[in-house]
Amino acid sequence: MRKDASAANDFAQLVEIMARLRAPGGCPWDREQTFDSIKPFLLEETYEVMNAIDARDWPNLAEELGDLLLQVVFFAQMASEAGYFNVADSVEAINSKLIRRHPHVFGDGDAKTSSDVVRRWDEIKAQEKQEKEKQGHAKPQGLLAGVPRGLPALVEAQQISSKAARSGFDWPSIHEVFDKLHEELAELDAARVGGAHEEIESEIGDLLFTIVNLARFLKVDPEQALRGCNGRFRRRFGSVEAGLAEQGKTTSDASLDEMEALWQAAKRTEK
Repeated sequence: MRKDASAANDFAQLVEIMARLRAPGGCPWDREQTFDSIKPFLLEETYEVMNAIDARDWPNLAEELGDLLLQVVFFAQMASEAGYFNVADSVEAINSKLIRRHPHVFGDGDAKTSSDVVRRWDEIKAQEKQEKEKQGHAKPQGLLAGVPRGLPALVEAQQISSKAARSGFDWPSIHEVFDKLHEELAELDAARVGGAHEEIESEIGDLLFTIVNLARFLKVDPEQALRGCNGRFRRRFGSVEAGLAEQGKTTSDASLDEMEALWQAAKRTEK
């Protein structure tokens, strides 16, 4: 592990490398890229970081975080070339924001619990938005406008439901959420019988949104919960395939009962 004191020099070198790649005589591919063309790479690198965390692969996480940092510097370099801002502006902005929104650390504020921190963060953020609107730097927006529409749907649902809940628009307790879950299941079952495809799709959406809220009440990240479930399914299905292969069979040759028995065996082994 390298000393933290070298991080500033290394970051400066990364900025210089990116500028060189984009400069005349630099890399043809890097010079051709635009804000829109590298957006997919930003998303890809983000998920690779998440995969490394899920795998607890710390050496790989260090590398993946570097790849993600490259995307930040890439965007900032293009913005600098266009005269919008440079990477120093981005770093200064986040430094100022962190200090401003943590008065209990850098000022005389008080926050004894993480809930206090979140509440105060939202209050300060709302104040900042009002100041920008007064100064004409931003148009008045609703509470949910700050949640990007480009987020994966599950993450978007988590963020908008959390924001709405913090404003007071929420169920009194988890019991009402379970009631809502049963209500949505009944509505989906009714739509399934003779309902149009659009109606069924709508009810599925309502059901998923309710489950996201149930996860919020239980303090579970629904995205991570589903990723964990996907991982378990991959492992167990792989065990089913391996078990069938030992018998000289494939999933096409096996009965559902045979595959279910192997699935349950894999499940017991995990436990």
